[in-house]
Amino acid sequence: MAASVPHSAPTSAELAQRAASILIDHKANDVVLLSLAGVSDMTDYFLIASGTSDTHVRSLGNSVLEEMKRDVGQMAHHVEGLSQGRWVLLDYVDVVVHIFHPTLRNFYQIERLWADAEPVPLQKIR
Repeated sequence: MAASVPHSAPTSAELAQRAASILIDHKANDVVLLSLAGVSDMTDYFLIASGTSDTHVRSLGNSVLEEMKRDVGQMAHHVEGLSQGRWVLLDYVDVVVHIFHPTLRNFYQIERLWADAEPVPLQKIR
């Protein structure tokens, strides 16, 4: 009987891409992945997306939480805003997911605040 090879932990880039795929699969709008390498030490990636309503934003947040836990064994270290559905923040330490109601995303313009961050092309990851 062959010994099973342990799976290596996903990289922060793989986690970010998986979370992006989940958002896209659940019809999030304007999904943007930013690499904060060389810009900030707080995290490796910001993943930013919009829902179409408070309910959609909450649903997107719950989908990311559930599927990241199920598919890659990752649980968020901190969650904010899920019950309100206006701006959900999911902190996976190396990846921080921001899911906005469209009016708040337009108001805060987080991509502009992090204009020095490098946009990362999105890949379909399962």
